Amino acid sequence: MFKIALSKSLDARDFTESKLESRHIRAIAALVLISLLSSLSGTPDDHTISNCWEGFVWGLADPVISLNCLISIVAIGLLSAGVARGGVMAACFGLAALFGIGIHLLQLNLPSVEIIIAISAIASGTMLVMPQHNLLILALLSVIAGLFQGYAHTESIIGTEVMSLLTYILGITLTQFAVVMSARKISSGLGSLSKKIRIAGFAFCAIGIAFLSNSII
Repeated sequence: MFKIALSKSLDARDFTESKLESRHIRAIAALVLISLLSSLSGTPDDHTISNCWEGFVWGLADPVISLNCLISIVAIGLLSAGVARGGVMAACFGLAALFGIGIHLLQLNLPSVEIIIAISAIASGTMLVMPQHNLLILALLSVIAGLFQGYAHTESIIGTEVMSLLTYILGITLTQFAVVMSARKISSGLGSLSKKIRIAGFAFCAIGIAFLSNSII
């Protein structure tokens, strides 16, 4: 009797986890579609932010609007689930993004921002294809991607008042956290060596190469 009850409990838990995983996959797919449509339609990078609400909304949207930024965030989430202490990767990315925002607000210049963001997307996709990962290398990749993404996002809000800027940063942080954690959940369910994860890696590399070519030309 106990074994039957335990079996039913495990089946119910597996079913719930499967449903949650499916929801995460659909959410990420929807964000990628929105990002792709935004890229194709030529959504302007400069925003007119006049109040805290607009700052918060644009903060939520900016990491999604840029496809090469979004795929790097997704890749970092997928990769972080496949290594011990993968949460360090996510933390490195988030802190580096905040540091990049600070650098731009201090009017310090980082070179070749779009090119490096594209290269980091290619590197992230490449790491997804590889069978083994080194935490130090992944953490370094997360720092580079976060730093330059944070710097790039801030270009659109230079001159914005302080409260609007703070809500913008809050929006960016929430979006990045949500995407990374959803990707971690997907990778945990599929396994870091899953064929689907590797296919995603190849797709991310292709997207990164396209953006790199566009940035160089």
